[in-house]
Amino acid sequence: MTRTIMIVGNGDIEQRVAQRIDGADLVIRFNGSRNFVHAGRRTDVVAVCNTGRPAKAMVQDAAWSGSVPVQDCAEIWSVRDPQKYQQIKPDVLAHFPELTDFFDDYTEDFGSFARENGKEHVVFPASLHDAVDIELAAFQPARYVVPSSGILVMAHVLNDPGFAGDKIAFAGFSHQGWDGHPFEAERQLVNAYVTAGRLTRLAA
Repeated sequence: MTRTIMIVGNGDIEQRVAQRIDGADLVIRFNGSRNFVHAGRRTDVVAVCNTGRPAKAMVQDAAWSGSVPVQDCAEIWSVRDPQKYQQIKPDVLAHFPELTDFFDDYTEDFGSFARENGKEHVVFPASLHDAVDIELAAFQPARYVVPSSGILVMAHVLNDPGFAGDKIAFAGFSHQGWDGHPFEAERQLVNAYVTAGRLTRLAA
């Protein structure tokens, strides 16, 4: 049976889209789920940046762990492979020396939280990161640090056999933010996914 999978970014979402999100079979949100309620309420997966300052803020914040999306979800996805990040650390710091705490690893903190609360913890492999880098290269991005969580989650869902045959939709992505992500190339890659019929874009 075909399922509907919703990948929900933290951007603006209209009420009619929120209703479609809540009607999906599986809903994936990100980090602090900033638009929760406005972007619907159903949450099955929370995908997190598991290194650096965002990770530290989440694992140390009772408001995050006690939030409705985190409490309701069945799975926590850590999108950054710790070993991959240690591999790229020297090159990144050579070009972005200010990112000294970017590689601080909180993966096990998320894993412990998941185990203690009866949730599955999934850590994305380095091979996914590598594959996304290759796809982004086609759009000739300027030097960047790493792909965003959003594009990694999209690539994971599009390529994981567990989602084969499912309808994949997304909303709430502006492709703007931290300049360490290649957002313009990511926008073009997402457009390519949509054109190929692999992804469905829901109106903002």
